[in-house]
Amino acid sequence: MSEKTNKLLANLLKKHWNLDKEVVIQVGDLIDRGKNSPQIVKYARELCYTYPNQIAFLKGNHEYEIISHFLNFPNRNWLNQVGEKILLQYNQFNRQIESDIEWFMELPLFWGNENIFISHAGISNNSLIPFIESDPNGVLWNRESLINIGKLQVVGHTPIETPIYNSISNSINIDTGAYSSRCLTGVKLTSTGDIIEIVTEVTDTRDI
Repeated sequence: MSEKTNKLLANLLKKHWNLDKEVVIQVGDLIDRGKNSPQIVKYARELCYTYPNQIAFLKGNHEYEIISHFLNFPNRNWLNQVGEKILLQYNQFNRQIESDIEWFMELPLFWGNENIFISHAGISNNSLIPFIESDPNGVLWNRESLINIGKLQVVGHTPIETPIYNSISNSINIDTGAYSSRCLTGVKLTSTGDIIEIVTEVTDTRDI
């Protein structure tokens, strides 16, 4: 599940999440787009606290960027693109950003089982060391075509119009640009990696 506003996420979960049977994995990039980054992170952390075995959030390149800013101050690229806006949002929402940075640092790079591999950007032919966070071809940054790794890969990172299963790479991209007035998308899977259903929630343009 790829996500940008907490209302959007809450609506999608309310409509489609079966708490008794399903685990939710979010593919990263909670922050940096729209008007509500602090609220989104607050909501995500509350979900993790309430349902620790039923929901997980992965690290995306946007979390990496804000971590880099606070560990190696300053991250000019992040500040110039979105960082100043995000820092202002945290100030206006009166939320301490340091605690959220620590939480971002603990987010895993992937989730998987014998049949499924979920990450922010996926593994490609050029992903020689995919779990190095600064690697441009790693699971936080990859933009190349995904490779078939013998498991279904589920990714976000690169916005697309419609999520379509790629049989060659055995993968599906679910980033449908929630931040740009499109929609938030999730995919329901069996534990063996079969696609059951694709679910969406249309973005409220007032949030972007």
